[in-house]
Amino acid sequence: MLLDLSEEHKEHLAFLPQVDSAVVAEFGRIAVEFLRRGSNPKIYEGAARKLSVSSDTVQHGVEGLIHLLTESSKLMISELDFQDSVFVLGFSEDLNKLLLQLYLDNRKEIRTILSELAPDLPSYHSLEWRLDVQLASRSLRQQMKPSVTIKLHLNQNGDHNTQVLQTDPATLLHLVQQLEQALEEMKTNHCRRVVRNIK
Repeated sequence: MLLDLSEEHKEHLAFLPQVDSAVVAEFGRIAVEFLRRGSNPKIYEGAARKLSVSSDTVQHGVEGLIHLLTESSKLMISELDFQDSVFVLGFSEDLNKLLLQLYLDNRKEIRTILSELAPDLPSYHSLEWRLDVQLASRSLRQQMKPSVTIKLHLNQNGDHNTQVLQTDPATLLHLVQQLEQALEEMKTNHCRRVVRNIK
């Protein structure tokens, strides 16, 4: 699977062939550091002074490298696919090898960092439900008012929490139809591709 880089990312990466391979390796270190600790404008300014370019140019170069490494790591693309993806950028063979080595050295760590950044959402544990029907009240002798009470047990970070929901059968039926429609949508090729890229 090849990476599909936008024109903007190609422009950001176009700065890399203009600098020495040691600088590209340093940009790779900065990119991984950026993922670990966040952005540091002082690093961009210091590198820009040494290279006699604007700090925006350095920042765009590092951000392009970050995007290349994170997308490659997310998709866990093979060495050959990475080389083919970088080959279309028109870089020299030495630079392509350096980028490949950066990717191979850092992909596990980048995947670990990305998994830590992912939101930890609650997961389903169990469900209890009860159907209540009010047949009469003091003011109305003959009425039929059904309601469904749902007790949803969830797990999050090893903790159990419970949500109690109450609704009428018509709303519950509509909710079930919407969820079934969403499940059918997940079977389409487009959704499968999106889910594969998220992982």
